[in-house]
Amino acid sequence: MSRISLSRRRATALLGTAAALSAFGVAGPAAAADPLTVGVLLPGSRSDKGWMESAYDGLVAAQKKHGDKIKVQLIENVSNADWEQAFNALAQKNQLVIGAAGQVQTAEMKVARRFPKVKFSLIGGNKTADMPPNFAGYDVKQAEIAYVAGVAAGMLSKNGAISYIGGIEVPPIVNAGTEFKNGAMSVNPNIKYFQNFTGDFDDVAKSKEATLAAIAQGADIHYHILNLGLRGMEQAAKEKGTHIIGSYTDRCGTDQLYVGYSITGIGYMLQYAIDQALAGEWKPGYKAFGLAMGPQASGMVVCNASPEVKKKLLETEQAIRAGKIKTLEG
Repeated sequence: MSRISLSRRRATALLGTAAALSAFGVAGPAAAADPLTVGVLLPGSRSDKGWMESAYDGLVAAQKKHGDKIKVQLIENVSNADWEQAFNALAQKNQLVIGAAGQVQTAEMKVARRFPKVKFSLIGGNKTADMPPNFAGYDVKQAEIAYVAGVAAGMLSKNGAISYIGGIEVPPIVNAGTEFKNGAMSVNPNIKYFQNFTGDFDDVAKSKEATLAAIAQGADIHYHILNLGLRGMEQAAKEKGTHIIGSYTDRCGTDQLYVGYSITGIGYMLQYAIDQALAGEWKPGYKAFGLAMGPQASGMVVCNASPEVKKKLLETEQAIRAGKIKTLEG
């Protein structure tokens, strides 16, 4: 069975010194001959109940699927000042390097130009004219599924008021909020909408403060693009008796705070990059995922949904796929 090799800092903290040495190849059973070497950068925590956790789940699934055909090196919890250095380290030892967040795109493309023989994939990539010839950007289409989440929120809100909390105020995150609002207004034109950008995907205190401010104005359904900052939203919703539409993975039945989940298959895209590289079919360039790629890539689930809600969500997804509803990029 193949192994996930952690960065030395994380390996030592999580596994202990002996296990860390094994993860770095000092000890342990020999791997299968000529495995595909894969380096993965998670800029955040793999236990964030969001994007990073979804990516990590996809990595674990790829390990189970491919076994000794792949050998993985994982670096996580990296500050933006160290992204370029982390990608540089991964590129020196791996045939395929995957950045698991759109915010690392500039750093990853810069390093890709230094290592033309290494394949680079980015989950959450935006289409740009200057992508290196060895770089693939996978667009998760967050704004698209945010529209569908907005439809759900508009139908589920008892107060006629909803909120959206984002991390860094960049176009994909802003566009997701805009489409969340548009989706809600399509079913309730009079709905009240509150949004806030905390400036940090991981700041628990700021996320809680922003959510409490929205609740004070009547919001009872909350949506987000956050990482560890989601814990602040959860704390506020639990204290005030409101609810959350989660992101990335369907976890219905695990937490009563959540009334639904928008599925953005971050882990699916990570697996896709590995699958394509192993099959010799990996291609550079921009690739859109979203609803067009099926339920593993994108979808909306409302927990214990009524027939009316199910019908409306299905109609909305079909209209987006058919081009009858057009959403912003990102």
